Amino acid sequence: MKIVIIEDEQLTANDLAATIQTIEPNAEITAFLGSVKEALNYFGKEVDVDLIFSDIQLGDGLSFEIFAKVKITAPIIFCTAFDEYAINAFKTNVIDYILKPFTTKAIEVALNKYHQLQHTFSTSAVQYETVLKALMMNSTPVTTSILINYKDKILPIKTDEIALFYVANEITHLLTFDKREFTVGKNLEDLEHVTGKGFFRVNRQFLVNRKAVVDASRYFSRKLSVNIVVPFKETIIVSKEKTPQFLSWLESGN
Repeated sequence: MKIVIIEDEQLTANDLAATIQTIEPNAEITAFLGSVKEALNYFGKEVDVDLIFSDIQLGDGLSFEIFAKVKITAPIIFCTAFDEYAINAFKTNVIDYILKPFTTKAIEVALNKYHQLQHTFSTSAVQYETVLKALMMNSTPVTTSILINYKDKILPIKTDEIALFYVANEITHLLTFDKREFTVGKNLEDLEHVTGKGFFRVNRQFLVNRKAVVDASRYFSRKLSVNIVVPFKETIIVSKEKTPQFLSWLESGN
C-alpha cells in the first residue's frame, strides 16, 4: 500500500509515518508533502498512490485547495488539530477525519475503514469536490471562525464579526463590522453551507449576515436592495427568485 502524507510539521509527519508502519508493516510512504504548492506540483504529475493522510491547515493555505484543483482518485484521511472542519458525514463515507493529537487506535480505525471500503475505491474514483459539497450539505455543525491567510499569518475571523462575504473580480472577500476587509480562500457556495442560517445568499455575489441588515427597499423588477450597517460601495440586490425566501428569513431571524 502506497501512502502520501501531507503535513507541514516534519516531526508530526514522521510520527504519523511511524504509526502507520507499525500498524501496516508493508505500507510504503512514497512522499512527504509540506505545502499546498508542493502537493499541487506532486499530484500534477502521474503518481501511484493508494491512500492520502492530509493535514488541513498548511503554511501556505488549506489542503482543500489541492483537492479542488487536482483530480485525486485515492481516498483521503484528514488529520488535523482543528475540529471546525469536522463534518459528521465524513464518518460514514470514504474519507475519515482524525483530530490531533492522534492516537495509534485512531489511525488503526481509519486504516481498517480504508480496507473495508477498498472495493469502492477500485470501482469508482473519489471526486473530492462532489464529496465535500455533499458532506457540507448534510452536516449540522457550522464553523464559528473563518481562517484567513494574511501576509505570513493565519487569522481566525469569527463569523459573528463578519457583516458580509462578496465576490469581486472572481475573488471572495469578507467585510467585518469594524470595516476590515480580507480575501477568503473559499467560494460563496462553500461559505453558505458552513456559516449556517445566520447568513443568506442574496445572489451570486453576496452572502449577508442577518445582524448586518438594516432594512430592505423595493427595487426594479420585484427585486430588493439591502442596506447594511457597514458602509459598502455597491448596491446589494436580492434577486427576484430569492425575494420571498429572503423576506421570510429576515422576518424569522433564521
